[in-house]
Parts: sequence; structure tokens; C-alpha cells
Amino acid sequence: MGGGRDALLVFLCLLGPAAVHAEDPYLFFTWNVTYGTVSPLGVPQQVILINGQFPGPNINSTTNNNIVVNVFNNLDEPFLLTWNGIQQRKNSWMDGMPGTNCPIPPGKNFTYHFQVKDQIGSFFYFPSMGMHRAAGAFGGLRVNSRLLIPVPFADPTDDYTVLIGDWYAKSHKALAAILDAGHGIGNPAGVLINGRTGKDASGKDDTPLFTMEAGKTYRYRICNVGMKVSLNFRMQNHRMKLVEMDGSHTVQNDYESLDVHVGQCLSVLVTANQEPKDYYMVASTRFTKYMRTATGVIRYAGSSVPPSPELPAAPVGWAWSFNQWRSFRWNLTASAARPNPQGSYHYGGINITRTIKLASSVGLVNGKRRFALNGVSHVESPTPLKLAEYYGIADKVFKYDSINDEPPAASAPITATPNVLNATYRTYIEIILENPERSIQCYHLDGYSFFPVGMGHGKWTPESRKTYNLLDAVSRHTIQVYPRSWSAIMLTFDNAGMWNLRSEMWERHYLGQQIYISVTSPERSLRDEYNIPDNTLLCGDVADLPKPPSYV
Repeated sequence: MGGGRDALLVFLCLLGPAAVHAEDPYLFFTWNVTYGTVSPLGVPQQVILINGQFPGPNINSTTNNNIVVNVFNNLDEPFLLTWNGIQQRKNSWMDGMPGTNCPIPPGKNFTYHFQVKDQIGSFFYFPSMGMHRAAGAFGGLRVNSRLLIPVPFADPTDDYTVLIGDWYAKSHKALAAILDAGHGIGNPAGVLINGRTGKDASGKDDTPLFTMEAGKTYRYRICNVGMKVSLNFRMQNHRMKLVEMDGSHTVQNDYESLDVHVGQCLSVLVTANQEPKDYYMVASTRFTKYMRTATGVIRYAGSSVPPSPELPAAPVGWAWSFNQWRSFRWNLTASAARPNPQGSYHYGGINITRTIKLASSVGLVNGKRRFALNGVSHVESPTPLKLAEYYGIADKVFKYDSINDEPPAASAPITATPNVLNATYRTYIEIILENPERSIQCYHLDGYSFFPVGMGHGKWTPESRKTYNLLDAVSRHTIQVYPRSWSAIMLTFDNAGMWNLRSEMWERHYLGQQIYISVTSPERSLRDEYNIPDNTLLCGDVADLPKPPSYV
């Protein structure tokens, strides 16, 4: 009896470490990046394809999965992909921005390897070099919950990705040349839903994008992958129940339409409870003097009745959008993993250690138009900033803290230089984003989710804190700033690395409206940051340097 028990204990002891240290599942992808010709607006143009697809393939992953993507660059230009909203915990090596990674040279390949953790929701990837974003190579990236972690709604019958965005008829090279010459790229030529406008050359509806069975409920993941314009999304005769945005579950309110700003993703549940026929989904421009619209057909199974030609009207004005933002609330009862765990439940009670106020501006540098934050317009370096810092040659490549925590006078000249801000590891920081212009802006922060606690018209003052939502703001990674208004975000800088805070309006980003935030752990420990991967591409001033000692 005793011997059998001892044998069982030995067996369990042997089993235990294997169970504890078993690696999480791997998902492997091989992507060939090429040019191709498609006609998104009815006119043939060059786009960037991934495995021959436009948009690119979806990544369907589950919490803690290891994503391994081997990217072969068959373009005639250097290429990078970034994973919008994926936090890359301790792993800015895989963020895929020019400030963190050497680009993949033409004819070469690079393998991204990262883990999706504690971010159950909807994201997308896109190319981060130059104006490649205007040419395609974007796609959806979903992170599903493990079975052990229930989500706050029943499993839908099916799960659909809807990529909406503005689109230009000019090639990415032509757009870059226009910007390099100091001019603006103007208004987009159209809007796309999953790479299509919804009509063929003769004006007939494209084939249905999605099919629903009467009485069943479906999840639609809607991402604005465009370059410039906020879009309003709506479905003919169907209400949408908002359940998630940017990887956070929300209080489940119903909406007739939703504003989706550039770089943002959200999920809605839609029940097929209408007359069985075809219906339009609609994406149209917001806050513009012009109107661009795309449609897509949703078909009830077995339907042969076309959709009504009367499209649901879009809302008007930014006050409507602001009030909708105020209705978004974090689902504090959801049992799923939460992003930004430090202080997630009581973020409003954490002492702010630093306030950074960032004001956008536009002006001329050497006779050419540039966009700036606090008077500095970011210039890309031939040596990625992260690599320069890691190899100990940062002083050769950039200077820290080129900007102050307060904006300069509006009349101050713009300086063009690499823009890197130091943030002390694990400090809780408030960032105010001020927009003095007449157009809407949108900002994204890599490596983190943050709490968008407040918005208001005019200039921010310390009194504005009295209006903050310090209880249930939805933790997310991209936030809009309305015209001549401000938005306030809070977060703990607990993810070591070099992280891009950028305008998601890619014309503004390309012309310098971005900043890198350096978050370094004083420990140089694997607890806080992974070692540089063996396959890291080296370029610029670090190309021939010996590798620094590994973290321990």
C-alpha cells in the first residue's frame, strides 16, 4: 500500500515539472510579400500582397499562443510589419517599427516570433515603412480566449473580420514623393471594406461578404486600417451590441452606428432578427467636407431579395461622436484577463508621478512641410533607436528628451531630429494630447494599453481632471483627439523597451508626428526584458559591433 503511494508521488513529481514548463502552442506562418495589380476603386493599381492576398491573411490565435511569421520581402524596397495593439511584453524586438527594427532588405526574409498574452480581442497588422500602408499588406489579427477563461457573452455562430479604411488611387511611391516635395496628399479617393467598395464597374453589388442564418448571432470585428479618415460603421436595419474594443471587454450597449477612428478596432454582436433578405453594411467618412462611402452585402442564408437602396444615414458633427465615446465603459465584471494588470482595477487611485502634455503643430522645416509634437518633428535614423540604445551608442544616434513635458509657444520653430523621450520604469504617467487644429487627430501607443480618462474642448488645465472617469474607462491602445480639443490618458510604464507613440494619420506620421518612448529597467534582467533575438537584423552603426552581454 505504502509502496504504491510512494510510486504515485514519484510519478506526480516527475509529471509536475513537465506540466508546468510545457511551452504554449505555436502557430507558424510563411508570408511572401509581393507587388500585384488589383482594382480597389475600379482602376488597376499596384498594391502590396501577402501570399497573393489583398487584404492579407487573417491570424486567428488564442491567448498565450506563440506567433511565428516568416516574412519574405519580394519588393524592391525595405519592408517591415507592425502588429497594431499587440503589447509585445518585454519584447520590443518584435514590434516592427523603424525605431526598433532594421527593415527586411529586398530579396531577404525575417522571422517574427512573439506571444499574444492577456489581450483577448481584435487587432490588425500593417506595413510600417514609408507609405507602404497606402498600398495594402494589412490584415486582421484576433486573440481568442482560452476555454478556461470565459468571455462575457455566448459563443457566436460565426466570427467575421471587417477591415474598413480610406483609400488613395495613387501608388505608395507617388504619395511618398508628394510628401517629400513638401506637399499634402489631399483627400482619399474612396473607402474600402475588406478591399472593396461594394460595387463593380457597372454599379452592381459585389458578391455578399458575409452570410447569416435567421435567428442566430454573429460577431463582427471592425478595424479602421485606413490612413487619414475616421469612419462611421452601420448595418441596415440591425442594431449592434458593442462587446469589445482594442482588447478590452465593454459594457454591452446597443448602437445603431459606431464611429471607428484610424487604428482602432471593436467587436459587435449582431443577431439576424430581421426579414430574411440581403442588407448593406456601410462605412462612410466622418468630420470631412466630402463624403466617401463603401458598402458590403450581408446575406441571410437562402435569400434572393436584394438590399434596400436606401442606406442608413450617418451621424453629423463631432459632438455626437464625443457623446458616443462617453457611453463606452469597461466591463469590470468580465472574468477574462485584463491588460495592464498593475492598477487595472483601481487605476484612478494611483498617484501620478509625471504629466506630459503633447501639442501637435505643423510648419516648415527647410521650406518643406513637417508635423511635430512639442516642436520636434521626428526623423528616422539609419540605426534603429532601440538597437543604438542596446549597443550602448545612443549618443551617436540621438539625444534623449529633445522635447519638454510642456509644449513650446505656438510660434516656436519646428526642429527635425530623432524624437526620444525617457520614461522611468514602472512610473504612472499622465499624457495630455492637445489638438489645436480644425481636423480630428488619432494617436496610438505601441507596447501598452492605457486608460483614456478624459476629453474636452479647448485647452487642458489641471481643473480638467475633475471631469476624468477614474472608475471604468475602457483600456485601449488608440485614442482620438477631436478638433481644437484635448484627450488625457494614464498608464504605468511597466513594459521595458523602445515604444512608438504616433499619429495614426499616416501623412502626419510620415512627416514627423511621432515620438519614441524609452522605458529601461535598471536591472538588465530577463525578468523585465528579453535578450535580443539571435535572428535580429543589424544595420547602420551597429552592423559590425560585437553583441552586448546577455541579460541574466
